[in-house]
Amino acid sequence: MNDQHDHGALGDAEYAEFMELAAEEGFDLDEVEGAIEEASAGPLPVLAVVGRPNVGKSTLVNRIIGRREAVVEDKPGVTRDRVTYEAEWAGRRFKVVDTGGWEQDVLGIDASVAAQAEYAIEAADAVVFVVDAKVGATDTDEAVVRLLRRAGKPVVLCANKVDGQSGEADAASLWSLGLGQPHPVSSLHGRGTGDMLDAVLEALPEAPEQTFGSGTGIGGPRRIALIGRPNVGKSSLLNKVAREDRVVVNELAGTTRDPVDELIELGGVTWKFVDTAGIRKKVHLQQGADYYASLRTAAAVEKAEVAVILIDTTESISVQDQRIITMAVEAGRAIVIAYNKWDELDEERRYYLEREIETEMQQVAWAPRVNVSAKTGRHMEKLVPAIETALAGWETRVPTGRLNAFLGEVVAAHPHPIRGGKQPRILFGTQAGSKPPRFVLFASGFLEHGYRRFIERRLREEFGFEGTPLHISVRVREKRGAQYKKKK
Repeated sequence: MNDQHDHGALGDAEYAEFMELAAEEGFDLDEVEGAIEEASAGPLPVLAVVGRPNVGKSTLVNRIIGRREAVVEDKPGVTRDRVTYEAEWAGRRFKVVDTGGWEQDVLGIDASVAAQAEYAIEAADAVVFVVDAKVGATDTDEAVVRLLRRAGKPVVLCANKVDGQSGEADAASLWSLGLGQPHPVSSLHGRGTGDMLDAVLEALPEAPEQTFGSGTGIGGPRRIALIGRPNVGKSSLLNKVAREDRVVVNELAGTTRDPVDELIELGGVTWKFVDTAGIRKKVHLQQGADYYASLRTAAAVEKAEVAVILIDTTESISVQDQRIITMAVEAGRAIVIAYNKWDELDEERRYYLEREIETEMQQVAWAPRVNVSAKTGRHMEKLVPAIETALAGWETRVPTGRLNAFLGEVVAAHPHPIRGGKQPRILFGTQAGSKPPRFVLFASGFLEHGYRRFIERRLREEFGFEGTPLHISVRVREKRGAQYKKKK
């Protein structure tokens, strides 16, 4: 079983055949094996970074991901939009959820800290709790400690703003929080972050707990995240679905807020709707609403297998809609687009909406589309077939032999354009993983973005893959055994 795992989705015979092919073409076999292993890795474990405002969470996130991407400003509450990033340390990849971005005056500071920490902890496999060592532990920090204890997730305590020897004593005083060893760090200067990340790797599982019902088939109901921007009709849709099909509410305790995952029977099958907006009667957060929405969306998507993205057709498709779609695509989930309030459209709006869909929704043209009305229940019966189609695409696996026969035909019929007197060719490839489908292509030279898009389009035409993102990475064989490059 373990051997098979190392080869990703390739069986032993298929793997042996593939490695022979790679050797014939002059590839470094260690590189090839590494590429397959990387592409076959399932969902990445999730690390949440939590703490009071202005303790340096976003600066730490930038340090962890190795680039300045999270918004950093010397005042609390500035992180916006993007909340999840991919990181790597000591050869292991994981996701980081940055919770720096809520307004401290929305509900009063304690409630705000609690709310942002709760959303993040729910999605996480482990937590980095950031405390300002100069200030010491405050009442708010103590409140977060209580949340962390209840959640039962592994915690790494980061004593931030320790810039030199003098700060070490400040860090040591944080033992009093009862979370184990405080790791003295200066996220601004990078001091101590390596040791802290070593502790993070020990706390993170090799892979997330969720096996997405794979293998034995006793993973329970398939998990759906119903996502979309605020007030798009998520609650109405859920309520309509729930009422019509006698909802079973299952109160699953064990996380900080006892989130209610709804078990709903649709089309004769029980589905689990995870952490969907509107289930909990939470206080509405005014200024921080957009940020909370994206944090909650990230948490829901991380726990789901398929994302049903709701779009309000009475309004133009917005940047926020696009952002939510990108979040689901990057998380590698199966996707269904549900256009809500379809029955409220007049002919003119319908005409313009179709134009918008053609231009604005190009990145998910492959996703099943359902036109629904959450209010009246129109076309709700089409939701289940769309979800099943997307999940089937998400789980599809193309055997290596069949994939290479197909690639050979495509390359012969549509060779890569000649650039600088050279014509790069795709030599062979394999699908190393599914959920979502992940391909590694091995080429004789760099493949241009447009040609990669063409290959993706042809893969979809040939093998379906409806409703799923495809991950395609390309490894290039360099002349005279020079370094191999990986182009994403």
